[in-house]
Amino acid sequence: MTRRKLVRVRWGGILLVLLGVLAGVALLTAVTPMGRYIARGALAEARILSRRQSIAKLVADSATAPAIRAKLQLVLEARKFAADSLGLPAKNAFTQYTKLEHDTLVLVLSGAYRDGLVPVTWWFPVVGRVPYKGFFDFAEAKRAEAELKEAGFDTYLRPSPAFSTLGFFNDPLLSTTLGEDSLGIVNTVVHELTHNKFYAKGEAVFNESFASFVGARGAERFFASRGDTSSARRTVARWHDDLLLGGAWERTYHSLDSAYRAHPGDSARTVRYAARDSVYARTRRFLVDSIAPQLQAIDPRYAARVRLDNASLLARLIYATGLPKFESVYASEGRDVRRALERIIRERP
Repeated sequence: MTRRKLVRVRWGGILLVLLGVLAGVALLTAVTPMGRYIARGALAEARILSRRQSIAKLVADSATAPAIRAKLQLVLEARKFAADSLGLPAKNAFTQYTKLEHDTLVLVLSGAYRDGLVPVTWWFPVVGRVPYKGFFDFAEAKRAEAELKEAGFDTYLRPSPAFSTLGFFNDPLLSTTLGEDSLGIVNTVVHELTHNKFYAKGEAVFNESFASFVGARGAERFFASRGDTSSARRTVARWHDDLLLGGAWERTYHSLDSAYRAHPGDSARTVRYAARDSVYARTRRFLVDSIAPQLQAIDPRYAARVRLDNASLLARLIYATGLPKFESVYASEGRDVRRALERIIRERP
């Protein structure tokens, strides 16, 4: 089966707009759509925070199911490794656990123009403008998606199992994340703690792609440090597939961009639609014929059924842009994750 990582999105720093003092701001602006959105999100987040339990206590409690205890212990160990070996500010993140009543944390909506590689964006306090919007209210998410579709946009609505508040709050581990296997759990912990280390306001693509790199290579290093060569190899296989698909998405992006630029203006909109269909048809053939045979961890059937449109393409690229550049720095730093991530931050334009 296709790994969940490919159909989910870590909601990154956007949850920061839903928390703490912003709830007070939202109450003052509740007459506006943004104010109501923030207020609803803040209330949902407050419920999550109110249900937190100490992970250390749950691990020590004999009443905790052995499988749950083992995963919670793994979270604590991954968190310590991220702080001690990778230099990621853990603060109080992932020391608490919240069991949700459902298996989806939030639904995240992306939108894009059908005849141009231009995402729909939303502006939020603190984090700035971002190309996605999260909803704790699933009915509201579906209404928002329907409105975008009616307005003529491509849309992409998908679940997210994790988030980061950039170290401002004690981010709990959620039961949605605990549903992952051990590789996914460690990757998630490292990914989210990377946002505590560095987060550029309004630059979601860099932030998330960078965290994808650190999460993958950090997880590999974590398992290798424990002598778990099997898990380290499996982590490398997953990252291999992410790099492979990231290259395919960037290739598709550049092909579409060239096609759109060749036919500018409102009068050429129909031509741009036809060009788009042609590019996506070629992408499908490339995925099936060239990418699928190289996949190591993902079901090759993914290539034939993955959704192809502008909204889903841009959403995937948020987490998969410039990955080879990160890998190049990693190689030049002797495959030292900590030195690589610090150099990337230091040399970032």
